[in-house]
Amino acid sequence: MRTYFLIFGIVILYSATSCVSGVAVKSAHTITVVKVAPKHHKIVIVKGKRYYFWNGKHYKKTKKGYTFVRV
Repeated sequence: MRTYFLIFGIVILYSATSCVSGVAVKSAHTITVVKVAPKHHKIVIVKGKRYYFWNGKHYKKTKKGYTFVRV
């Protein structure tokens, strides 16, 4: 009887583990958010979309501020 419980316990132990593994995706990109555009910024239109340009970079206006984008 003892061996029956031992075998039953091992079967339960192995059946309780899952073969599915989770996948975690981490973004290597950091998002730059600028709250207020500087006075010397320029508004440029690229392919019909409005971007803000200063310091050699393009930014897009969002609810949280201006985010850096690659055009």
